[in-house]
Parts: sequence; C-alpha cells; structure tokens
Amino acid sequence: MDMWPLVLLLVQLCVCSGYEGTPWCAPIKLKHGAVSCRTPRGDHHRNVMGTRCKIRCNQGYESQSSEVVCMASKHWSSNYACREIRCPKLDMPVNGGYKCSDGSDFNSRCQFFCSPGFSLKGQKTATCQHTSVWSVGVPTCVDLDPPKIKCPTLKDKWAEPRKLTARVTWDTPEGVDTADGILTDVILKGKLSKSDFPEGLHKMSYTVFDRAGNKGSCRFTVRVRVRRCSPLFPPDNGYMKCDGDKDNYGASCEFKCTGGFELQGSAARVCQYGLTWSGSDTTCAPMNINVGVRSAAALLDQFYEKRRLLIISAPTAANHNYRFQMTNLQHAQCGLDLRHVTVIELVGTYPAQVGRIRHRLLTPALALQLRILLRIPQRSFYMVLVDKQGIDKQRYPFPITTAELFTTIDTFPLRKDEMELQQEAGQSCQS
Repeated sequence: MDMWPLVLLLVQLCVCSGYEGTPWCAPIKLKHGAVSCRTPRGDHHRNVMGTRCKIRCNQGYESQSSEVVCMASKHWSSNYACREIRCPKLDMPVNGGYKCSDGSDFNSRCQFFCSPGFSLKGQKTATCQHTSVWSVGVPTCVDLDPPKIKCPTLKDKWAEPRKLTARVTWDTPEGVDTADGILTDVILKGKLSKSDFPEGLHKMSYTVFDRAGNKGSCRFTVRVRVRRCSPLFPPDNGYMKCDGDKDNYGASCEFKCTGGFELQGSAARVCQYGLTWSGSDTTCAPMNINVGVRSAAALLDQFYEKRRLLIISAPTAANHNYRFQMTNLQHAQCGLDLRHVTVIELVGTYPAQVGRIRHRLLTPALALQLRILLRIPQRSFYMVLVDKQGIDKQRYPFPITTAELFTTIDTFPLRKDEMELQQEAGQSCQS
C-alpha cells in the first residue's frame, strides 16, 4: 500500500492543530521588557508554531533580537532576553583618573580629572549611551603649568675704595615643577654670581624649563654704586692726572704746572670716604723771576727744567732785523707760551745796553754777562735758543719766522711729551 498520502495527511493534521492553538514553543517570560505576539492567522497567541513576537526592552536594557518566531523545532528563532546595557571599561588617562556615577552601566556619568600640575585636554565627562559606547573618548592630561622659580631681591652694593666695580654673590634660585617635578634646564641671563659688576643697574633673569617645554622666569636687579667726590679740574696753566675714575672714593689726583708756573696748594689730593678731597685747592702761579741776581748763571738757573729761552741781541732798537723779529714774535705769543718759551732782549752796547724779560729790566752788567756767557756778539743782530736743560740748541745770525722756530722746538724729545699732555688737557692756540 502506498504510504505517502497517509504521511501528508498527518502533517496537515499537525499543522492545523498548531494554528488552532496547540502550545508549541515555551512561553516567553521577559524580564525588564514587554512582548507582543501574533499568529499567522492574526490570533493573539504567544507560543503556537509560526507565532511572531516583538521584543521591547525597558530603558537601560537591550535584546539580541527585536522579533522572534516560534519554529517547527518548538524553539524560538533566537534569544530574546533583555540584558542590561553596559559600556566597555574606560581606560585610565595618564597622569589622571575618573569617577563614575554608576560604573559602566547605561547612563552612568563619568567625570575625568588630572593630577596636580596637569590640565585636562578633551571633554570633562563621558556618558554610557544606549548603543553601549561612551559619548566621548578618554581625554588626556597635559602639563601646561609653567614651573615656579623665585629670584633674589635687589642686590645693592657699594664699590670698594679705588674700584669702580663690586663683587656680587647670590644663591642660585631653585625651580619647582608643579607636575612631575622634573626640570630639564636652567638658563641665566646676565653675569654669574660671584662676578664683578660695574657701576649702574644690571638686569638679571633666570628661566627654567620642564619636560613639557613650559618655562618659568623670574627677574631681579643688581645695582652697584660708587662713592664720588665733587669733580676736580686742572688748574689754569697746569695739568691734572688721576687714577681710577678721577672722582671715585680712593682715587688720587696729582697736579703739575706748565713751564714758567709754580704750583701752589696741594700737589696731590685723594677722594676720601666722606666724599671730600684731602688737601687744599691747587693753583699755578706765574714763576717769580728774580732779575736782581749777580750772575748770568744764577739767572739762567731759574729757568732750568721750567722754561726755554730765546735770547735776542741787537746793537740798537732801530736795527732792522731786530724790529722785524720782534714784530713777528708779538703775533705768536700764544705759540711761545704753549712751548714754554721766555724771550730775553739784549739791546745796545755796554754800558748803555738794556736787558729785558718782558717788563722786568736787567742791569747792564747782568746783560753783559749773558752775552759773554752765551758768546753773543754785541755789534750785530743775533739769537740763541736754549732748551730747558740749559743746552744751547740753535743759533741764528738773522731773523727767522715763528713757524721755523716752532718747528725746531717741536722736534725736541721733551716737547713730544708736552704735546701729549697739552692734547689731553685740551690746551691749544685755537681755544
């Protein structure tokens, strides 16, 4: 007998009995959610074969499938349980941390923070969403705070005697990093501690860097002061040579007069602690020439190492060469004084001859002695140039120009030193 029609009939009977409400799959028991089912015929059954059930989970829960079907195997097509939504565990930010309201559960709110000295870069909070992911990524903690450093206070120093500088020392300031405590470099702008600082204000600064490249700076000032006396000036017809800075505490000044002038007062003065000068005011007075001496040698000795002499001799005041020479010299008095030249005139013949040093008259006998001592003829024009050492340097049987005379004197070795001093003192015929 053919069995196939019989099997087909049995299947139809089974299917018909399932649609007609025969329990087939296990009843759905859903915690944390709700289920809504319908059969293929539209009946509201929950577990007959072919039933489709929609799964809706409460907030904070999720299901593997939103819809399940009762299969011929008497099992639901997939897992329908509502499980609690959870996000993955957050990573801990380096140099920081976080605190959550409800762990990694749905709607848990986590707040990030950084260790002291670090600043948060990114969002401060993250929320676990229904998609099981956090609303934002984990932020980072970066070192943005500059290191702290404190410089010394103002360093105020007085220079030592005879010095224009002062040695200033201080302790090198130590920087502090607010983050990891590590400093990579310390830079000083200015002189080092235990250095000699010149007079005035000196701005100093220290800069420190941390590993993140942040820098912190501080500044301070070094002030060096010099005790000073009121300024001294060289006397008229004289020179002044000072050490140090001319007027600082401990500085000393020496004075000298030009040829033909004698020093009166203190030859040297020192700037004292009380800012006053030692000694008395210094002046240079014209040298007192004694024309009442008895010999020509005694007269010349008064000029030794002080003045040069130009002795001009003529038989009469009407002598043409004499008049030309004197007229020429009268217009060059500044140049003569600059070169320390004193002119002595010997005019006439003994016993009627006249000797003169500017307005001072020599006796005829003293004038005659000068002619004899220096071998000067009486009956013709003649000139003799004598250096400060009393040396007969040049003789002229005829008049010369002042330019020629000055050129000769300026070649003397001692004259070169005089010119340097005069240049330093600003002495010239143009002033």
